Amino acid sequence: MNAEYSVVAAIVASLVLLQLNQRRGSPVLAIFNRWLRWFIFAFGMPLVCLDLGWTQRPYGMLVVTFFLVWFLLETLYNWLAIKALSVSPLPLFPRFSINHSGEEWPTQPRLLKLRDWLRTNGFKQVQALKAEVGPSMHLRVSVYQDAEAGLRLQITFLPQPSGALAVTYNLATNTVSGYRYVTDNLHLPFGGFYPENWLVERNPWRRSLAKLVKRHRDRLARGNEMVAPWTTDPLTDLNVQQRDLERINTELGFLFPHSDREEHGKISHEGRYRVWKEYWMLNYFGRSERY
Repeated sequence: MNAEYSVVAAIVASLVLLQLNQRRGSPVLAIFNRWLRWFIFAFGMPLVCLDLGWTQRPYGMLVVTFFLVWFLLETLYNWLAIKALSVSPLPLFPRFSINHSGEEWPTQPRLLKLRDWLRTNGFKQVQALKAEVGPSMHLRVSVYQDAEAGLRLQITFLPQPSGALAVTYNLATNTVSGYRYVTDNLHLPFGGFYPENWLVERNPWRRSLAKLVKRHRDRLARGNEMVAPWTTDPLTDLNVQQRDLERINTELGFLFPHSDREEHGKISHEGRYRVWKEYWMLNYFGRSERY
């Protein structure tokens, strides 16, 4: 009976988190809710089976069994989703263009507070961009720089199936020695390869922009690097990045060569495994693989 009450309480908590996250689009809340759903399945399904007389196995054994069943079902679902993405016409490295629609910044109160923080801390908008990632679906990006033009901040608004907007930050600084320091909190899997001169650190759990900026500047101070001001505009730089990333990942085997993509899809078999692994780590632990 105690197990039944615990499962019911977990179901209620999961529904509350779901409703809350439909407004906030927080990957942290989503992680907690995924664990809740997993435990609800693992501890709830054995109760159903025992109540209906489908089995006389010990409850603990059934919990372990259904815990593994959830993992296998989700693995199969994610693997099929990655395969579908690989063979779909959706671009993995979309090209950006100037956003002339005037809708570069949502009017939600929490996002308006973010814009006020940017102004207070000396960040100025440089460009508003967008990229088409599906039919009638665009990524909207607002690019800012600090007063010295050494730190470039890319704010990306990711539409969620619930209608909420998730917000991610990408901080980038070029150094005189030729390195590019990148610090972000993107919670989507990448799984591929970065250029050798990129020093990338991903922090999916760090949702505060102020703390992410501090982390980025601490990395620069620790590396004792001299900052090189940005000279290229964001649109040019971002599209060059996308082109270089696609080339590098094709050369290193994450993507199939263009001549093989019609038959096999875009992502190689090794690449699909890497995406699946990072997707699982991000979904349940908020950690990104270091490649």
